[in-house]
Amino acid sequence: MKSHTEYLTFELPSRMAFLNITPRIEEAVKQSGIQEGLLLCNAMHITASAFINDDESGLHEDYKKWLEGLAPFDASPTCYAHNRTGEDNADAHMKRQIMGREVVVAITRGKLDFGPWEQIFYGEFDGQRPKRVLVKIIGE
Repeated sequence: MKSHTEYLTFELPSRMAFLNITPRIEEAVKQSGIQEGLLLCNAMHITASAFINDDESGLHEDYKKWLEGLAPFDASPTCYAHNRTGEDNADAHMKRQIMGREVVVAITRGKLDFGPWEQIFYGEFDGQRPKRVLVKIIGE
């Protein structure tokens, strides 16, 4: 069995954003030479996410609105106990928990084996600083 590892770094300019990283992941799969196996894509920061969904701008706006309704940004320590530590990102931790930490995708005949419309996204919930994403590919 072979393995291939890459680290991607993203620094998005807004507090909450979604970035389609599928082309970068597809390039990593190609570089790996693996024809049959599995891809793990893992956001390596507790206020960021990796998830699979449709690349449709209305859906992304709906996600932002929905997430903000569930865990609205409020930097004050009166809203979130976490913010009493001097942080202001308790909402970002909660948004990440909902959207997930990682995705696993099968690789078949050297390509990501997606369903219709599926794409891989990096989700940012406390942006404006660099964060890493692990791409790990294993197989033959």
